[in-house]
Amino acid sequence: MSRKKGQTYTAEQKTKIVLEMLKEESTAAQLASKYKVTTQTLNSWKKKFLENASLAFEPAKAVQEFKDEIKHKDAEIEELQKQLGKSVIEKEWLAKKLESLDLSDRKDLVDSKLNNLPVTRQCELLQISRSSYYYKPVPMSETDLKILHAIDEIATDNSEYGYRFIHQQLLEDGYFIGKDRVLKYMGILGIQAIYPTKKKLTSIAMQEHRKYPYLLSQYHNSKKQVIINSPGEVWSGDITYIRMHGGFMYLAAIIDWHSKAILAYKLSNTMDATLATDVLQEALANYPKPKIFNSDQGSQYTSHEHTQMLKEHDIEISMNGKGRSIDNIAIERFFRTLKHGSIYINDYQTIKQLKEGVKNYIYKYNFKRFHSSIDYKKPMNVYLEYVRQAG
Repeated sequence: MSRKKGQTYTAEQKTKIVLEMLKEESTAAQLASKYKVTTQTLNSWKKKFLENASLAFEPAKAVQEFKDEIKHKDAEIEELQKQLGKSVIEKEWLAKKLESLDLSDRKDLVDSKLNNLPVTRQCELLQISRSSYYYKPVPMSETDLKILHAIDEIATDNSEYGYRFIHQQLLEDGYFIGKDRVLKYMGILGIQAIYPTKKKLTSIAMQEHRKYPYLLSQYHNSKKQVIINSPGEVWSGDITYIRMHGGFMYLAAIIDWHSKAILAYKLSNTMDATLATDVLQEALANYPKPKIFNSDQGSQYTSHEHTQMLKEHDIEISMNGKGRSIDNIAIERFFRTLKHGSIYINDYQTIKQLKEGVKNYIYKYNFKRFHSSIDYKKPMNVYLEYVRQAG
């Protein structure tokens, strides 16, 4: 016979019932009927009572075992708290690292083969939308590539042109394209016009990366031209679009402002922070650090990785005024020279051919080509002489 629903017994009551059971003056069925519990419950209480009966004669041992168990649990809790704190620190560190990664890099981190972490959750952790992860880019048509090449040529020869002027030139050259599309393609190419911008009175939202002031004004002559009198004083870095047959690449380079020597460069199919930091790392590994590093305000140069590398080497950070690529004229002129001297006159069919062509041209530019701004000397010869004397 079962006990009434909701009926419970205290430890003292269970002990009393078990002791009565041990007297063996009543059957288990009788006791079960009397106390309204099942015989299985009575047997369970009896078994547990007998297993722990020895504790009545060794209470200190029972207390010690209980204390040891509590101590063990406290140690486990402390270890879990340490692991939790470590996980929080690691998560915060990872979140900061993710801020500097572009969308393509984050998408590469998604692992669709993980069974215990679905793609949806991975996308949430990496701060990308699931739709962008599954999106497959459509290759540009030959017509679009021709327009990109045309925009690059116009902007290279007319650095003061904004998207309206470039749009007008494209129409005159026979291309049918709208202004918004021109603006979009200029973004792909990383092109900005050189023009004064009107100050907006509205509040400006805080940007993800810090922008640094332009420090080269101290080197202006009476015509407001930047004149650096010795090598190793100022380096300049930038990224430009490089055309090739059936597509395009990006070239990042660092130039010594005085000698005009190209100290490091790299070609990539993406224009991201890694491209800029790789080139900077190579330059610092091979040559003495400069006093100032100048660049534009692009995210590749304002990223935490790039600015942190400059700070670790105690290099002052200088950035162009917004919309003023002329502030970085040394590297801009090199890119123009490279494009006219190599890129535009060669129809590079493959990336391998492009890399070889750029490599050969930069070697020629550094070691074979005279430069008027340094009394018709050769850029790398001037820079290496500075390194020899500094050493």
